[in-house]
Amino acid sequence: MTTVTVDLNADLGEGFGVWTLGDDDAMLDIVTSANVACGFHAGDPARLAAVCRAAAARGVRIGAQVSYRDLAGFGRRFIDASAEDLTADVMYQIGALSALARAAGSSVSYVKPHGALYNSVVTHRGQAQAVAQAVHAVDPTLPVLGLAGSVFFAAAGELGLRTVPEAFADRAYRPDGQLVSRRERNAVLHDVDEIAERVISMVTTGRVTAVDGSTIPVTVESVCVHGDSPGAVQIASAVRQRLVSEGVDLAPFS
Repeated sequence: MTTVTVDLNADLGEGFGVWTLGDDDAMLDIVTSANVACGFHAGDPARLAAVCRAAAARGVRIGAQVSYRDLAGFGRRFIDASAEDLTADVMYQIGALSALARAAGSSVSYVKPHGALYNSVVTHRGQAQAVAQAVHAVDPTLPVLGLAGSVFFAAAGELGLRTVPEAFADRAYRPDGQLVSRRERNAVLHDVDEIAERVISMVTTGRVTAVDGSTIPVTVESVCVHGDSPGAVQIASAVRQRLVSEGVDLAPFS
């Protein structure tokens, strides 16, 4: 019998100054990969350095969670940045987090866009190419984490970058396989048991129920459990426990 292996990732380091968001230490005891903010949507240098040290101490992989330059909007607003600016911004963020990760005795193992940038590169070819080119310019061996079938994955593949498809534990899906916008009702799921059951289905059957009741295919090498959602630690813990109980191996993809 073939053993199923999957990665668990979460967004961390998203506080700023005296403002704290989520419980990074608790999440690092659960996940296998940490999408660490790079200062453009959240995260001050001291906080990001601390998250890198904590991740390194636990053997959790560090990923650069790159964003639009949008602290005020938490990176959740689309910005019509030029390809030149976006490429430079992404390279800058990867470089900054790489320095902090190296100082912690680790390294940046992959790159994942955040928020509105994540959603944009699903369909916006210009921005998808800009992000992919930035990653390739910094390190062509870095994998990118994102949505299967996206324009971003196509652009990354054209450059020879490894693409790692992820599924979302607590987000609703549209029939076309994209995520329901956070601006819409019921875009984020909160029932712990429902979320855990849903993840098991995605990982073991490769399918998920969309908001219209249809069942759609989903490709999963990593599962994202959001660190800033209400009850995030409880949800992530339940997902991990359910996966383990079903015989799924948890391991980083990078």
